[in-house]
Amino acid sequence: MQRLYDFLRRHPTGVDCFWAVVLLGLSGVAFVAEPPAGLRERACSVPVILGLCAVVALRRRMPERMLLLALGIGIAQVALGVETGIADFALLVIIYTVAASGERWASRLALACGLGAAGISQARWPEQEGGWVQQAFVVVVLTVPFVLAWVLGDSLRTRRAYFRALEERAARLEREREAQSKVAVAAERARIARELHDVVAHNVSVMVVQADGAAYVMDAAPDQARQALETISTTGRQALAEMRRLLGVLRTGDAETSGEYVPQPDVEQIDELVEQVRKAGLAVDFTVEGTPRPLPSGVELTAYRIVQEALTNTRKHGGPDAGASVRLVYFDDGLGLLVEDDGRGAPHELYEDGGADGAGHGMIGMRERVGMVGGTLDAGPRPGGGFRISALLPLKPGT
Repeated sequence: MQRLYDFLRRHPTGVDCFWAVVLLGLSGVAFVAEPPAGLRERACSVPVILGLCAVVALRRRMPERMLLLALGIGIAQVALGVETGIADFALLVIIYTVAASGERWASRLALACGLGAAGISQARWPEQEGGWVQQAFVVVVLTVPFVLAWVLGDSLRTRRAYFRALEERAARLEREREAQSKVAVAAERARIARELHDVVAHNVSVMVVQADGAAYVMDAAPDQARQALETISTTGRQALAEMRRLLGVLRTGDAETSGEYVPQPDVEQIDELVEQVRKAGLAVDFTVEGTPRPLPSGVELTAYRIVQEALTNTRKHGGPDAGASVRLVYFDDGLGLLVEDDGRGAPHELYEDGGADGAGHGMIGMRERVGMVGGTLDAGPRPGGGFRISALLPLKPGT
């Protein structure tokens, strides 16, 4: 049965021609059984029947034209006195077809013709018995099938339009979902790139400083050189582990599993970060004000990375005798950060525009991180020398 249905859907004109032949056969039987009284009526009945059968055969190929043909045949029937018969069933069929798939003007015209067909027929061939009340009742009864045919066709049109709208909406949502997935993947890769920059910039900077110190005291203080080499080894292993996790996400391309691989430092680890920097030879003063409390993970990660990037820049550009201070302030509605150093620093344009060592990318990454959590960042040279980075991270974006 399914194959039969598929075949009928693929050949709609063939199905209509079949029903047109059936209608022609029934009309022929009725014509032979009860032929019209006059010779002129008999001669005119044949083209009328053939024309109405053609309307049924071509109704879906050219519905508007077949409606006009049926209207012309109906007018000819009234003018020539050809009484209605089985072939006039084609009028119901074409009204339904035009209401379902024809143009709007054709649908309105079909409804008007259906409403007037019964009245015109009754006026042309009135009932011999009964008064005007009975004739009016007959008109109403004969009008109902035409109205029902138009209503069914229009309902089918509405249903088809509804399903088309659902299909278009589903297709649009699918396209939007794919676009959002691509945007999410790009954003995740950008975030991982920032993480990778922070990991490399911080750990490699520590390793370079320790290597320079070890080379300087290799002969004079072997124990200090050995301690520096141990720090280099520990820092290198830590950097390699974090880079493996980050690059593993980029290699698989699965942004949804990034939480399994990407390290997520928090505010409590800032103390460890400061201690690591102190071992690398940079004097850092670390203070915490307010009552520490759990913060959103995005705020904690942003605070850690800002301090990490700021201290890394101090080691790069502060000079041999530079010192730094890190201050965390817990407010009721957010977290404040202040990182300052008293080194000679680098030109402010280098931080903003970037340089060979990537300082500009670090500052851009800071601003992006702060913007993602809805905070504010202020960075620039201090009066009298050094550099200052101040950030305010709200607990909720937009507060």
